[in-house]
Amino acid sequence: MHVLKQLVGLITHPLALALVVVALGAFLRWRSRTAAASRTFTAAAILAYFSSTPLLGETLLAPLERRYPPLDEQHQLPLIRYVVVLGSDYEPRAGIPTTAALDSDGLARIVEGIRLMRRHNVARLLVSGGARPGHGLPAVGYAQVAQELGVAADSILISSDALDTASEARAVARLLGSQPFILVTTASHMPRAVSLMHRVGTHPLPAPTGQLTGKRHEMVAYLLPSSVGLHETERAWHEYLGLLALSVGLD
Repeated sequence: MHVLKQLVGLITHPLALALVVVALGAFLRWRSRTAAASRTFTAAAILAYFSSTPLLGETLLAPLERRYPPLDEQHQLPLIRYVVVLGSDYEPRAGIPTTAALDSDGLARIVEGIRLMRRHNVARLLVSGGARPGHGLPAVGYAQVAQELGVAADSILISSDALDTASEARAVARLLGSQPFILVTTASHMPRAVSLMHRVGTHPLPAPTGQLTGKRHEMVAYLLPSSVGLHETERAWHEYLGLLALSVGLD
């Protein structure tokens, strides 16, 4: 199932979809359906262009990021014993520090988790995230970073078996039961993560981080294709697909 999810995610990326549309146009041209092929090529170009602009990326991503506000020191919290940090990508290799082996999402998550531990006097840190054979375990990377930043090893609980958010939610339910906890993940991922946590009966307090939207841009920058715009569109598309799967009862 995990491999299937990864495959669906790859082929439904905006540029991958544009390539599929281009292939369809080529097929129509081969069948001498020139007018239909021209319309198809135009549709592929429009899809590729708008998918790569911050205008579309931020329009899609902002509603996800704004669903839950950041958890700051003004929040009145119940008794909380755990901060839970969900996994991201971790690729350790010789010659780089652990902070470089974590991707940008993972680094933002673990730093925010440690900050919230200290800000709200939370005793324990539960770090999550498994990986396929041959890849680094995000939970282990998180734990190493946390210790290097001063968190005691006996305050860290490692959950390194789950390969996706649904599995992470089930693992958290087994470990923490119904007690409330602070949940740290990327802001755009938080709506899906909270839904999955609620589905298994846990009680997360959302603490999103890694927000991408809301920055000031010149108007022309919103209309120019860029890697930033494409990244935002891809991230939003991935989360909307995940929420759609949840709505029809899939994990």
